[in-house]
Formats: sequence, structure tokens, C-alpha cells
Amino acid sequence: MSLSAARSSDTSSRRRRPAEQTQDLPWEHDSQVGHDHEQIRDQLCGDPQPNSTGTPSSHQSICPALCTTKCMPEHACPNHHACDDSWEEIQSKRTIRAENEVEANKLVNNYRFGFRKWKSHVTERPFEVRSEVVKELYSELNVIKPHAGHLITCGNVAYVLLFGWWVSLAYILIGLLMFITITGVPYGKLCWKLSCYFLWPFGKSIHEIGNTLRRCCEQAPDCECNVDGTEDNSPVLLPSPTEVPIPELPGRPLRTPYWHRFSTYAWLLLGYPLLVVIHSLACFLSWILVFTIPVFKMNSRTLGVILLLAPEDVSVSTCSQRKPQVYESRALLCCYHAANWYYYKYTLDGINVFAVNLLPLVIVALVIGYIDRENQYASSNVKFAIAICSIIPLSYYIGMGIASISAQSNFAVGAVVNATFGSITELTFYITALLRGHQAANPCLQEVVKAALTGTLLGCILFIPGICMIIGGLRHSEQRFNSRSTGVSSALLFISVGGVFAPTLFSKAYGNLVCDACTNSTRVNGTNGSQFVCHNCHYDLNNGTLFHDHVEPLVYTVCTLLPAAYIIGLIFTLKTHSHIYDIHVGDGQVMGHHGAVVHWSRWRSLLILIMATVLTSACADLVTEHIQPILNQPNISQYFIGVTVLAMVPEIPEIVNGIQFALQNNISLSLEVGSCIAVQVCMLQIPILVFFNAFYDVGFVLLFSDIHLWASIFSVILVNYIFMDGKSDYFQGTALVVVYLILLALYYFAPSPPGC
Repeated sequence: MSLSAARSSDTSSRRRRPAEQTQDLPWEHDSQVGHDHEQIRDQLCGDPQPNSTGTPSSHQSICPALCTTKCMPEHACPNHHACDDSWEEIQSKRTIRAENEVEANKLVNNYRFGFRKWKSHVTERPFEVRSEVVKELYSELNVIKPHAGHLITCGNVAYVLLFGWWVSLAYILIGLLMFITITGVPYGKLCWKLSCYFLWPFGKSIHEIGNTLRRCCEQAPDCECNVDGTEDNSPVLLPSPTEVPIPELPGRPLRTPYWHRFSTYAWLLLGYPLLVVIHSLACFLSWILVFTIPVFKMNSRTLGVILLLAPEDVSVSTCSQRKPQVYESRALLCCYHAANWYYYKYTLDGINVFAVNLLPLVIVALVIGYIDRENQYASSNVKFAIAICSIIPLSYYIGMGIASISAQSNFAVGAVVNATFGSITELTFYITALLRGHQAANPCLQEVVKAALTGTLLGCILFIPGICMIIGGLRHSEQRFNSRSTGVSSALLFISVGGVFAPTLFSKAYGNLVCDACTNSTRVNGTNGSQFVCHNCHYDLNNGTLFHDHVEPLVYTVCTLLPAAYIIGLIFTLKTHSHIYDIHVGDGQVMGHHGAVVHWSRWRSLLILIMATVLTSACADLVTEHIQPILNQPNISQYFIGVTVLAMVPEIPEIVNGIQFALQNNISLSLEVGSCIAVQVCMLQIPILVFFNAFYDVGFVLLFSDIHLWASIFSVILVNYIFMDGKSDYFQGTALVVVYLILLALYYFAPSPPGC
């Protein structure tokens, strides 16, 4: 077999796979990032892949000498190392594709700038380019479409158990009430028809009957009023047809207008208000469950349209038997499925539905927290749980505000906004806890803040990359990431962790260990020497010679150098080595700044950003106010509470974003999410806390306990070892998660810190 034939067969076997799914995935709210590494290897091995300009790729010129690792045996090519070297070089220059200039600016500020708010699209995507699955999410239920699947599904059966039976029962009871009123008999019949519909609405449709069809039924009352009509070539029953007016026949009694009937007022006074309560409850429950939003649409349309029509205008039929008649009737409601699993990507004005549903938690937390001061209606544990959960949607809104302002502004404004609000959620909680601990003379809150800082660091360098590697590896087997950008993040991690824990190592090397309680113990093995058992041992910070003259200046020096190193890292990725991240606006979709429809304007984003920051401060104050009963639990270490609940709950939106990127095979972005948070904790948040303590003394000292020190150093070394080869799979992710769980067990069984 010739070399060219071998190359041709091998190349054909490595062609890009066709897309298995054309539907929008949740991570497609962010711009498409990166090229498939298989495509790049195909370019290296001779496939004529055109680039964005339509010309052959420049990488083809190095094909014959560089593809030996894939196209021929290793011993047959003396330059086989060049293939891997070139592959690593090209792979490191990952291209980020954006749909328009605003989205490209957002990616610049997120990916290269180093801030971690990886949020949804800040611009409105054209509805025409969305996939059919996403279009189905936003479609109304007033269009009858052909359906070939099964109607008996798990979601439909769950509808009957959760909604159908009691909504149907309510219609039966209200129908009886309308029959009792005599004048409301037509509405009683309507209620009975709707009771059968809402018990199992799938495959059925509700129509508004037109004048022509109604007159046919009135002239022949003995025949069955069939709304099937004649055959029509229209594929879909239009939602809002224009009915052709037909003059009334002479000698025929005129139809009583809707508002001139006694039955209308009996219905609006007795029947309709009760159904408003029923359907409103069904709408609330179905909206909160998210996946049952079709039930919300069905109930809201019934409440706002169907129940306000004349009863003789409403007809219920089976969708499969219905013939489309544009001029005879108008489709009002047709539903085939009560649940759709893709509704987790549903957005309102660019905001994910889960963030919208969690927003009422903020109001509940503020009301019960600041009104019920005596804990008469809710305990401190309940208030703490609601307050800490309310921070989740607020952090999402802060992230969206930051992304929107940065995407619509120049680099200077984006940098200021990111630097000001990038860590506002965590800093608000830390400063509030330190202030409350200082006012109450409770040193335990300072230890809790240090535990939360360490917990954020551990979670972001172990748990977030680990869980993303597991989920991404299970779907894509092996994933490659940008080793150049990961190397920059790893170097910053080493610098930041070394700087943060340098004062602790210094105090251990030169400080004096002081114990609060020491007691004499009995002799051991007949020795005459006295032995002591000591408790609450710590390094002496009141020693002016050591702390004030040596440790404190070291702390301020480190907290000055860490932000400087962070700025140098930004200059490296933004200016001198910006080729590591090649921002590219997708061809054919390039729009100017004013061509993209932005969800939030700059002023609206700023207003939401300020409001979310104020609400976050209020919720953080409630968390610190009601945390003491949690800390007083005898079986749980305060360390464990700090490194888990207080550290990771505000980062839940970032964890979800990282998982979405991993599923999209963009593991580079997943790793950047965790690395950027960890770097910010050490290089921005901790220096800010130190300088805040310098201006307003709250007792915060940058000296960590041994458990924080060794856990952080070990985690950084481990994660850098995992990142060395530029590849990831579920086994490496499992290793990181297992180590994280071991450290959590270490914190769980650790004794309480001094002062708690």
C-alpha cells in the first residue's frame, strides 16, 4: 500500500462527524467557543479545510512533515515530534467565535480579562436561527400541529396526578353551582366539557366557533354539530384567522350580545372568580416546577381567553379528527405534552427561568428577617437557610449586569466594572461577618470567614474542575484544553497561594506557641518528669516585636504584590500574548454595535447591578445574624460550615456554567471558571479584606490554621499535576472530587477553631 493511499484512508476515517443534534443546548446561550481538535489534526494531516475567509488554511503547508504521528508509523518519520509540537501550538491558539461585536466584547472581558461571570447572551438571538426544540419552548398553544408520538408519557401521567384531577373536580363543582342558578346553565355545560378536557387535555383542542358554523348548528338542532368541516389543504390551523362576515338571515332572531345577558353576570360573579383561584394556583405550581411550563401556558390561556368567551362559542374536539378550517373557527388551545425537559434553558428577557423563580426568595428572606425579629414565625435556622439561598439569584443578576455593561463599553469601563463588582457578593458577606463579629466581640466569625475563603479556594481548584471533567469525560471520552492559558492560571495559583500563606509560614518559623489551658498529667512509665496537656494553642500575636514589626509589614507587602501580579497576568493575556485567545466574530453574522439587540441597556444594567448589590448586603447581614445557632451545633465543626455552605452556595451559578461548557466539549472554559475564582480569592478578595482591616480594625489577621495551610498547598500541587498533559477524562476528574471529599471529611471531624 502506498503512502498516499494510507494517508487517504486514514484521513477519511478521521473526518469530522456530522452534528448529532441541531437543537440549542443550554450552553449555546454563550457563544460558540473553540474548534474541534480533530478538525485541527485533520488540517495537519492534509484535509483541505477552508478557513473563515474561504481560503485554504495556512496550516496545510506543514502537513507532509507534521502528520506522521497519525498518517504513518512513528519509526517511518524522523520528524514525528514536530507533529505534537505543532499540534500543541495550534491547539493553544484556540479561537473564540462570537455572533456579533457585543458578544465578542463580552468574551474578551470574560475569557481573557480573567473575571469569572460566564453568563448568558447579553444580546437577543434571532428567533429564526434557533433550533426547532428551542422554538417549541416559546411557542403558544393556539396552533394545531401534526403529532405522531405517544400521548401516554411520564409527563402526562404526572400532570394527571399533580394537576388534572383537582382542576377537573373544581370544574364539576362550579358547573353544578351554575346549574343551580338556572340562568348560568350554558356556563354549567361549558364547565362540564372543560372538566373532561382538563382531566386529560392531550390530543384534544379547544376552538372558538365562527358565525357560519354556529348558524348551521342553530338551523339543524337535531343533527350532531360536527366541527370537522371539509377537507382543506392548509397544513396548520392558523391561530388568529380573519372571519368573513356573513349577513344574518331575515326573520331569524338576533343573537343576544355577550354583555346583555344575565348569565354573563352570574358567571362573572359566581363561577369565574373561583376558577381564577384554581387556575392561578395551577399556574404558580407549574411555573415553579419549570419543566411543566406548558401547563402554565394552558391554564393562563384558559383563564385569559377561553373563560371570557360566550359558552356557545367554545367547542372541544380531538386534534386528530379536526380538519383545518380557516374561516369557520379559531384554534384557542391544543396541547400534546405537559412537560418538556428542555425548559431549563427557558429565559425571560435574557434571564434564566431558575434565576427568575428564585428571586422571590430574596423578598421572603428580607420580610421574615427584618420584621420577625423575635423569631415567632420562623426560627433562626430557617432564616439562615432562606438568606443563604437568596444570594444565589442575586449573584446571577450581578453577573448579568457586569457582563451587559462590559459588553457595551470600552475596555477601561469594563475593567472598572469588573474590578468593582466582580467579587462583590463574597466581599459583602465577609465584611459583614467581620463587622458583626467585631461588634459582638466574637472571634469565631473571623475563623468562619477564613474557612469560607479556604473553602472557596478548595472548591474552585478541586471540585469545579473535577465535576466538569467527570461530566465532560462521560460524554466526550477525552477532552483537550488550552495548555497555555491553563499554564498562566496555574502560575498565578502558585504565586497567590504562596503569597497568602507566607505570613502563616513566617509566624510558624519565628513565633511562640501559646496555650490557654495546660494541666499536669500523671507520670508515664515511672518517669519523674512532669507532663502537661495543653488546649487552645496558638501563636502569640500580642508579641509586638514579632507581629507588629515583622508579621504585619509582611502581610501588607504580600497584599500589595498579589494585585500587582494579577495585573501583570492581565497584561500578559491582554497585550503581549493576546494571541493565546483569538477572538473571532463569526462570518455571516457580523453586526455592528448598534445592530445587535441588547437585553439590558447600560443604565438598566447599572441600576440592576446596584439594586442586586444592596440586596446582597442585606441578605449577607441576615446570614451573619442567624448563623450563630448553626455554629453552636455540637456535632458539626465550624470549619465544615465555612468551607461548604458559606463558600460554595454563592458559587452554584458558576458550577452550573462550568458543567455546561464541559458538555459542549469546551473543557478549557470549565477550567478557567474555577481557576479565575481561586485567583480572585487570593489576589483580590484577601488583599481587600486586609486593607479594609487597616482602615477599620475588625480584628482580621492574615494567619491561617494548619488545616487551611496544608489543604490549600496540597490541592494546588495536585491540580497542577493533573493539568500538565493538556488532556482530561472522567478518571482525573474523579481523583479531584475524591480528594475534595476527603478534605471535607477532614474539616467535618476537625475540632472547633479557637474562640468558637
